[in-house]
Amino acid sequence: MDAYRGAGRPEAAYLMERLMDIAALRCGLSRAEIRKRNLARPDELPMTNFAGVQFDSGNYPHILAEGLKRADIEGFPARRRQSLARGRKRGLGIAYYVEITFSVGSEPAAVKFTDNGAVELYVGTQSNGQGHETAFAQMLAERLGVPFESITVKQGDTDWVNGGGTAGSRSLNMAGGALLLTADKVIEKGKAAAGQVLQAGGETIEFSAADGAGRFVVKDRSITLTELAVTLKRDALPGFENGLDSAATHKGEASTFPNGCHVCEVEVDPDTGKVEIVSYCVLDDFGRVINPMLVAGQVQGGVAQGLGQGLMEEVVYDRGNGQLLTASFADYAMPRADDLPDITVAHEEIPCRTNELGAKGCGEAGTVGAMPALIGAITDALGVEHIDMPATPERVWRALKKAS
Repeated sequence: MDAYRGAGRPEAAYLMERLMDIAALRCGLSRAEIRKRNLARPDELPMTNFAGVQFDSGNYPHILAEGLKRADIEGFPARRRQSLARGRKRGLGIAYYVEITFSVGSEPAAVKFTDNGAVELYVGTQSNGQGHETAFAQMLAERLGVPFESITVKQGDTDWVNGGGTAGSRSLNMAGGALLLTADKVIEKGKAAAGQVLQAGGETIEFSAADGAGRFVVKDRSITLTELAVTLKRDALPGFENGLDSAATHKGEASTFPNGCHVCEVEVDPDTGKVEIVSYCVLDDFGRVINPMLVAGQVQGGVAQGLGQGLMEEVVYDRGNGQLLTASFADYAMPRADDLPDITVAHEEIPCRTNELGAKGCGEAGTVGAMPALIGAITDALGVEHIDMPATPERVWRALKKAS
């Protein structure tokens, strides 16, 4: 195993959720009921588990109930009958994942201003398509009251800042925390400089970004943060040789725990064993969400990777000589758009209590919940306790024959 998307958490959640499904079947309980009985309630949080890990926040029973409602599981029996009338076997799978994001250690950030008032934000994480540059710019624009389009996010070069990189869904919590600390240093530095530029005479300088334009104010005089940054670049004051440029390091003290409910429905062709995913719904608790569109993309991408692992991805070696047979994408099956359904995603914001942002991280959560929801749906359709991944048509067809 190596880090793909989840680095062990999808496999751990998969094992636990499959055990829950089998326990429900053997105990005569619904899969929703057995999960409901075993979820911690909000009044039990914060809660420390057997390994000494503290779960700080969440409303797991509510997210489960609302997730099932959004997926309309009450209407599932009717949908199953409709599928049966067309010669298809329909199944429904449920997964409730709780995963961990590694928000510990330290992470730096730096803010620098150009001669024309543009802002450069330096972070030690690296976006691989997640949209960090958008979320970080949003956060800085809100905190400093500078135009979003004036911000350039520069990533991953240790000549600028030496950070911990992107892993474990840590980027928003860690780099975002460093960003906020750095922005606060800019504001404090700006108050001192504005006091001189505005000739405040010792009066208290106030800063506000409420109207989207960061402004230092004293009595009837004011100057915007951008104007002050340009002024200091042009005419350096004693003690402000670097203008408003600032840097800070965030120290993460505790991990966070994204969680959510995945509901998957499949149809199986009993003649061929082919599985079609006909519906997929997700409701997540990621704490505070900065950009809902980016979060939706992260969840959909993660679910796609989990469904790929559950349906078709497999490393195959030649039994005679150990030669890897699936060594390229010509041989190794990756999911494509026509293998996937429309993935319906939603979130509820239940802020975590362990960082200022209240954010829990979302990058790997889709994969963590997808595999058990899919396999649960397939076993439900087949009427069997379990089937190993990947649920290829041949494997599904053989399981059907054995069950019958």
